[in-house]
Amino acid sequence: MSTASNLTQNVKEKAKDVAANATDKAKDLASDVSNKAGQIASDVSHKAGQIASAVGDRAESAAASVGSGMKTVADTIREHTPNKGMLGDASQSVAGALESGGRFLEEKGLSGVGDEVTGLIKKHPVPAVLLALGLGYLIACSTRS
Repeated sequence: MSTASNLTQNVKEKAKDVAANATDKAKDLASDVSNKAGQIASDVSHKAGQIASAVGDRAESAAASVGSGMKTVADTIREHTPNKGMLGDASQSVAGALESGGRFLEEKGLSGVGDEVTGLIKKHPVPAVLLALGLGYLIACSTRS
């Protein structure tokens, strides 16, 4: 009986060793998968950040181009409209506004526009909310048809 008992004991020990090895391998595999998933998520996040940055740079560049175009239109208005009289005053006002807006866009870009809008909303919250409600109503009415 002692041989059978020893054999049973050896089988139990081998089974424990195999189970322990399988557990260790499963833990190692889970750790490797977790590390790989973390690395992939980090890579995707990094790539998304690069893309967002590139889009932001392009948008800022486009804003500067629009600003330059606005200044060119202002110069064209000044050249081709009368300088005196009511029409001259109106055209000079339009040209001045275009030039001023173009300069602002060239210098500050879209982030400057966002900062200005934020500042206006903070200074005048009630009119800003009323304006938003009015715009929302107009958009809703126009999309119903």
